Amino acid sequence: MQHTANQRGAGIAGNLDTSFLKVLALLFMVVDHIGAAVFTNIPELRVIGRMAFPLYAWCLVVGSEKTRSPLHYGLRLLLVGIIAQPLYMMALSHTWQDLNILFSLLVGLIAIQGIQKRWMFSQIWVPALCYVLLGFIHVDYGWMGLTFILVLYGARNNRSGLVAAYLAFALFWGTGSNTVSQLFGWKLPFLSWPGLGPLLTTLFRTQGMVWLSLPLIALPTHTRLRMPQWLGYALYPAHLVLIIVLKVLVNGAGWATLLRGF
Repeated sequence: MQHTANQRGAGIAGNLDTSFLKVLALLFMVVDHIGAAVFTNIPELRVIGRMAFPLYAWCLVVGSEKTRSPLHYGLRLLLVGIIAQPLYMMALSHTWQDLNILFSLLVGLIAIQGIQKRWMFSQIWVPALCYVLLGFIHVDYGWMGLTFILVLYGARNNRSGLVAAYLAFALFWGTGSNTVSQLFGWKLPFLSWPGLGPLLTTLFRTQGMVWLSLPLIALPTHTRLRMPQWLGYALYPAHLVLIIVLKVLVNGAGWATLLRGF
């Protein structure tokens, strides 16, 4: 039975205010990329940037439930990803082998579609093939990013389950990254408290701090913000142009530096 427009996404327990979340995700991503490419001596910018990918991943989960045409959705991600790739390389010193976040979201969408369609056990072999694919290509956030998307998708219909699954994966994701012991010069003394300190330290690892986005995903907002679809896609390559301009103006980057990955 086909869902109507009003029914699409009705069972999702998290925040459906995706235009607002996409704007926030873009702002956090800009901060992250400024920290990665321009002000590399301010690691706190990268911490703030950890909030971007979870918001994009959640918007993908919601979008995969609400879209009328998964094929068109995927083609838009692919097209903008291809357009943005040269800018991504110039802005963040990557090569053609390092694919941007839109390709990560595209792989996540394909895995979700396999789960949804259930065609000849596609809920098993399509996600499995997506993981195999990530063994041959390098996309932003890699297999961890795909797993995070699937965790959010699996827990999308129950807010308590969503919170628990999100935090559990954040703790796992953070195990391989450094502890954040201070923020903007302010030390975090509670990380050395007896008993409680070791527990809190697991939450204050760079990648594990994706938990900062959890309230925005779990709790509904009602901003009534409506972003034109084309603008939502155009902002990603546009922000990369901004990073390139900042690299030139602030760091004095020349063409040799910008084109190093080509």
